[in-house]
Amino acid sequence: MGMAGYTVALMMIGVIISPCLYGKEFSDHQEIKVQRLLKRLNKHALISIKSEDGDIIDCVPIHSQPAFDHPLLKNHTIQMRPSFIPESTSTYTKKKINATQVWNKNGRCPINTVPIRRIKKEDILRSKSIENFGKKTMTPGILLYGSSSVLEDDPSIGHEYAVMNAMNGLYFGTQFSVNIWKPQVQVRNEFSLAQTWLSSGAGTALNTIEAGLQVYPGKYGDNNVRLFVYWTADGYQRTGCYNTDCPGFVQRSSLVTVGGAYTTVSEYNGNQYELSMLIWKDSGNWWLRIGEELVGYWPGELFNSIGSGATRALWGGEIINAKTGGQHTATDMGSGHFADEGFGKASFFRSLMTVDGSNTLREAQGLYPQITNSNCYNVKAGDAGTTWGVYFFYGGPGLNARCP
Repeated sequence: MGMAGYTVALMMIGVIISPCLYGKEFSDHQEIKVQRLLKRLNKHALISIKSEDGDIIDCVPIHSQPAFDHPLLKNHTIQMRPSFIPESTSTYTKKKINATQVWNKNGRCPINTVPIRRIKKEDILRSKSIENFGKKTMTPGILLYGSSSVLEDDPSIGHEYAVMNAMNGLYFGTQFSVNIWKPQVQVRNEFSLAQTWLSSGAGTALNTIEAGLQVYPGKYGDNNVRLFVYWTADGYQRTGCYNTDCPGFVQRSSLVTVGGAYTTVSEYNGNQYELSMLIWKDSGNWWLRIGEELVGYWPGELFNSIGSGATRALWGGEIINAKTGGQHTATDMGSGHFADEGFGKASFFRSLMTVDGSNTLREAQGLYPQITNSNCYNVKAGDAGTTWGVYFFYGGPGLNARCP
């Protein structure tokens, strides 16, 4: 979700996994720990679907999914459907997009089961440590800044952003459409993502709810663009994870799974594809809808400060810059082209809306850009008064003559 600080050396209690784990130094003790984790995360499936992208999707009984291993969810009653869906005050026409995940080509999960992407041994071995599998490793700098438009001295070294930020009230959700691209990632320990953050609190009291699209070979083992979710209730310390890599997020849909890959991607000067996302608070839980599909929710029991609403909403792109060879990464953000190039060339977020205290969707207000280095990646607000509502372009190629 995208902000794992893989460029920073991690000193953690427990076993540190390095490339030697693929060799002889991978001990029997470590093997036992990996197998225990796999057994805990991979639940018994009624059927399993082999996807052409290499994923295995397990169709798990809804009450047996990983979420309910969380101690705070032992007595949780599954919310099968939200009690309401926020209404919009906007007059523009919503465009329906049908982007299906790759695994859907080979089957569907039976009724009363949910699709869970199976965790494999090699997924864990690509992680920095067994204990922190699926977790981000530090607080993203973007969540530590106020209204500064330029992000300097980012404590999450190696992370770069081009985002739009809103901090003018309480937010109970957001809706937007994000352009689907497949950015090129230079090395395995880098990623490129497009996402939204809803956050409140600070330091170890920071709560976040995150969702978007990412290319992250160090996590998934490939360069596919994937749907992801993330959460934390303590500033990325001990709580939270990506997708269903730990107990927390409740999968509800039988068609769309978190961590699933898409093959319908936009082309430069060609067809443009997008994904509509809606996050909103309902009955204490935070629901996620992709297009018209109710994917699942973050249970309210997981959080503390964000229960009263998010104080900050952000949308945009993030990459990791590993500075391979001593120069800036050539990893793309978005389409790999600067925001100034506009539609069909640069990536975009459009129809940005936030959910207010009356559960109404309203066009996002008071947005301001935040950029790490505009010579590498940038963002440009769109014109007002269009059928796209509030929108912006963002992205860039990374390494270039002005970004050495």
